[in-house]
Amino acid sequence: MSAKRVASRYAKSLIELAVEKGVLEEVHQDMQEFLSLVASSREFGLLLKSPIHKSETKLKVIKELFSKSSQELTLSFYTILSKKNRENILPEIASEFHEQYNNHMDIQVADLTTTFKIDDAMRKKFEEAVKEISGRSKVELVEKIDKDIIGGFVLKVNDRQLDETMASKLKALRLEFSNNHFEKQF
Repeated sequence: MSAKRVASRYAKSLIELAVEKGVLEEVHQDMQEFLSLVASSREFGLLLKSPIHKSETKLKVIKELFSKSSQELTLSFYTILSKKNRENILPEIASEFHEQYNNHMDIQVADLTTTFKIDDAMRKKFEEAVKEISGRSKVELVEKIDKDIIGGFVLKVNDRQLDETMASKLKALRLEFSNNHFEKQF
């Protein structure tokens, strides 16, 4: 079974349990903190994947890092995964948990790339556009800054992309001019 499918099943179980116990928001926060640490600490990510380190060692590190800030359910979940030698897929489980949390809470994730940091008024307009496109009631806007797009924005919602950048418009113009030049020669 693929790691994604296994991670999906564990995430689903954890969500169901968190909902049942009334601690969904807290467990979601724990999973976000876990993902944040994996993203910021290459060593931590390598430790989780390492076949050399024993599960007990990995669990000890996890508990040392998260025991003060994490929900009891989350800590129990880490213990169960450790007993099953599944620490290596914890990042995938945390990521999958976030996706399933968004579905459960009717949140649409959208990627927005601009050349500058947007203000609250612009953010609200983009969120409204994403709500209209997706039909969802809430939006999680993942903002990125990319100076190479020259100006404008790229908005990605699921498999749809709205590219209103100067770079793409210049590319389209170049293509149009090269096609016109080619047609005139023949």
